[in-house]
Amino acid sequence: MNNKSKPKYKLILDAAVEVIAENGYHHSQVSKIANIAGVADGTIYLYFKNKEDILISLFQEKMGQFIGKIEEEIAQTDQADEKLFRLIEMHFRQLSEDPLLAVVTQLELRQSNKRLRLQINEVLKRYLIVIDDILKEGMEDGTFQSQLNVKLVRQVIFGTLDEVVTNWVMKDQRYDLIEQAKEVHHLIYNGLRNHS
Repeated sequence: MNNKSKPKYKLILDAAVEVIAENGYHHSQVSKIANIAGVADGTIYLYFKNKEDILISLFQEKMGQFIGKIEEEIAQTDQADEKLFRLIEMHFRQLSEDPLLAVVTQLELRQSNKRLRLQINEVLKRYLIVIDDILKEGMEDGTFQSQLNVKLVRQVIFGTLDEVVTNWVMKDQRYDLIEQAKEVHHLIYNGLRNHS
């Protein structure tokens, strides 16, 4: 049985989200994470090499679930435009339902070193492929313009969603993030749609 399927693994990651969101990555102590998880300090090292490993594992685990839910949601429709809306809406919904995770993903993961960023980018690849597939599908069926630069458009879409969530986090999550989905979709879709 691997570590990921053990209940303490999940407890530690959930505790890490809480501690990092409240204290910042650099001020988060492994002992505090252990305390909130209800485990001995040494137990953490049975699952993780160090604090950096906790952050990477947290991102891999949480983003894996995040992307999985988006994949499930968009699989329920054949329309590229509807898939795009569902991706945007699910992106906002999942982070608004887990505000502490939103703080970690939008703020704490940005301050990381290069090695950490490379591992985070590796996890994000799966999400970027989902966006690429929606774009290609829409280009093929005539919903979107056929000459789109997929790589550039994907950066615009991901960058837009990322910035909207970051702004919501910076404003102390005072407004409804999910409500932004329709307008963001409208703006992106009107830039992509086939006008002919």
